[in-house]
Amino acid sequence: MPIRLATLNDAIGISRLLTQLEYPGTEEFLEIRLAAMLQDPAETLLVWEEPADQVQTPGPPRLLALLSLHFIPQIALKGDFARISYFVVDDLAHGQGIGKEMEAEATRLARKQGCDRLEVHCASRRTEAHLFYAKRGYMESPKYLIKKL
Repeated sequence: MPIRLATLNDAIGISRLLTQLEYPGTEEFLEIRLAAMLQDPAETLLVWEEPADQVQTPGPPRLLALLSLHFIPQIALKGDFARISYFVVDDLAHGQGIGKEMEAEATRLARKQGCDRLEVHCASRRTEAHLFYAKRGYMESPKYLIKKL
């Protein structure tokens, strides 16, 4: 399985995937953010690297997916929870089962960390993503509120 933990060397590939997820312009600060997240035990960044024997273009294998997972302790509940904040599969790799395997790995890691819930924030306009999550047992939850600072 080509899922692995991200490294600083993945910054360019991660930036490319974030652009596909409609977050352009991350090149300016991504290495700093990535370095901090890689040191934080409450954060896990998973990537799916194109297998070397399947590389279609010159150069090193490309990243075909990214999943950012955060472990959040709870004070009032027995189990903790995990949150997927960024999850993207390369536009050219949709339909290959990559997303399903990445989500399954996130679920496995969340259980291993003692989490009893896994949540994902997904913009309302991403209707295809909503169907993907529903097929994997996610249910819509109460309103999510944000205060911009």
